[in-house]
Amino acid sequence: MQPNEFSKRRSGRLVKHPRGYWAFVPNPLPPELELTWELAGEVSAADRGVSELAGIARTLPNPYLLIRPFMCREAVLSSRIEGTQASLSDLYFFEAARVAPSPTSDVLEVQNYVRALEHGLQRLNKLPVSLRLIRELHAKLMHGVGGEHLTPGEFRRSQNWIGPPGCTLNEAKFVPPPPEELMDSLGELEKFWHAPSPLPLVVRLALIHYQFEAIHPFLDGNGRIGRLLLTLLMCSEKALPQPMLYLSAYFERHRDDYYRHLLAVSQDGRWSEWISFFLRGVAEESRDTIQRSEKLLSLWQRYRQNLQTVRSSGLLLTLVDDLFHRPYLTFTQAAKTLNVTFRAAQLNVSKLVDVGILHELPGRTYGRMFVAHEILKTLEAPGASGKSSRSRKDGSAK
Repeated sequence: MQPNEFSKRRSGRLVKHPRGYWAFVPNPLPPELELTWELAGEVSAADRGVSELAGIARTLPNPYLLIRPFMCREAVLSSRIEGTQASLSDLYFFEAARVAPSPTSDVLEVQNYVRALEHGLQRLNKLPVSLRLIRELHAKLMHGVGGEHLTPGEFRRSQNWIGPPGCTLNEAKFVPPPPEELMDSLGELEKFWHAPSPLPLVVRLALIHYQFEAIHPFLDGNGRIGRLLLTLLMCSEKALPQPMLYLSAYFERHRDDYYRHLLAVSQDGRWSEWISFFLRGVAEESRDTIQRSEKLLSLWQRYRQNLQTVRSSGLLLTLVDDLFHRPYLTFTQAAKTLNVTFRAAQLNVSKLVDVGILHELPGRTYGRMFVAHEILKTLEAPGASGKSSRSRKDGSAK
């Protein structure tokens, strides 16, 4: 990391380690912010988006139909920012097939993200968002991935850095606080997210996300934990009644800008540009979630109406509800969900195939599997800004 790339307006201090490299220690939050009418308008749009989403979430006939699908979508997209190639279909397929992915499989990383998010949301009932909870989330996220040298669930005790593959500390684009300064930085961050603040929640979230990424407290998984933290803070602050707003789709669509804005805060104190970028993401993804929710609920209502028209049993309605949690289905899973015999499960699944809700995957003579294509297509559809990009891991220390 080169000190001359950091201006006097930088958002922290540069420290030279005895080993000869330079590192960056962010200043405690909050920074001095310049409020413009443009930024005020973006705060208003983001707040309005969250409020509209919260209002819709409170009136949904069955919001639990949508919670896990959006969680799984977030897991895929947040992991994809770090270079994984697993799709939502891959995740659902492995869950339905009951096949354990290998430790090197991208699907395992995505599954771990879902488990970490589920764990965090459950723990909020007893534990506030805290450094302790963050360590628990990291342990879930990194379980069985990358080896014990990445110290799952523990803050780093050695230096990490961000840069192109194979770069050294001195060649890195960014070096976060050295280990001896790490806990002080984390302690200040924890104080900020618990302290009363006149700042709007959406602005505070932007500040917290930057600060967490600048501190980079783990040897790996910092980006994913930082994005997961946003969801937990929105829920803990009661901004949303259900965990339905996620920003990874926006960050993944604008990946280069995402990293550029984060680095510009560190190097040149460009808080306004980062906050503006973040707020546009909140507004965009709020609208996208509302539209996607409406499409999914429309499908759900159409399926139920069709089945009620043909006087189907309540078992089929139960099975349809379950498809919104898991669009891939086997006979064994159907039998477990409905608490019926294997033969009865076959008959019910076949009825959903007959009415076009399910389609059988070809080429599987053993362990036949079925998929609800319309549900999956709605979840996997790109956002309003276009298709998501994909790239392999670049080898940097994340």
